[in-house]
Amino acid sequence: MTELSTFALCLVLIAALLHALWNAIIKGAGDQTLSLGLVSLPHIFIGGAMVVLFLPPLAESWPFVAASTGIHFFYYAFLLRSYRFGDLSQVYPISRGIAPILVTLGALVFTGELLPLFGWVGIFLVSIGVCLPAILSRGRAKNPQAIMAALATGVFIASYSVVDGIGVRASGSPFGYIGWLFMLEIFVVAFIFYHRRHQLHQIPARVWGIGLSGGVASAAAYGLAIYAKSIAPMGAVSAVRESSVVIAALIGIVFLGERPWKIRIVSAFIVAIGVFVLALFV
Repeated sequence: MTELSTFALCLVLIAALLHALWNAIIKGAGDQTLSLGLVSLPHIFIGGAMVVLFLPPLAESWPFVAASTGIHFFYYAFLLRSYRFGDLSQVYPISRGIAPILVTLGALVFTGELLPLFGWVGIFLVSIGVCLPAILSRGRAKNPQAIMAALATGVFIASYSVVDGIGVRASGSPFGYIGWLFMLEIFVVAFIFYHRRHQLHQIPARVWGIGLSGGVASAAAYGLAIYAKSIAPMGAVSAVRESSVVIAALIGIVFLGERPWKIRIVSAFIVAIGVFVLALFV
């Protein structure tokens, strides 16, 4: 996998947009844990349909399905912990910003996937652009616990990204692999809903609708990203996908009136240059 084709680039940019949209949908959720359960719920049904419609993945890929499922539990735990101690607009970019570099290193170590020099330049630009607002901010994310949780979240993002990149390539059936990944979200949903079972009847219909809509967008975003890893370099896919952080920030500026806007525009510009470099040279 040595090239980031136009087709793969378009897939990942669509995934980034969908990822930004579903994050914008649940950004104001009062209960992050319960919202996570609602967003994960559609994954089960989408995954079930895919399991029925597509061939099952080859035996070689099942260890990767299991590993990815396990890693996601730790990812969710540290993600929620980072939200507990820091602001969403600060800890989220840190966790997503370090992931592309770690994914590129992981792909190099475990698959021998070597990017050209300009590929590394593009990935560093995207990572810097994504992290910049968080680095320069002065909110609660300066709390060491928030920073450590955000960094740990980034490590788990990179871990499941590399695992899924290797697994989907070994699967012989990318959509079957994605389907089983989504199906196994049932453990996350069951865990959350069991512990919040006394609150489920109190959830307004509007919140159910928002959560389930976000889940459909989330599933589409991650499914496209995994498929792109089967036809393009993992590091480049991860970098372009993390541009969703900047897209979400721009949505916040234009539609939600969030401030400060200048640093977010600079951040978006740096990420755009990084994506352009990846598209041109990888």
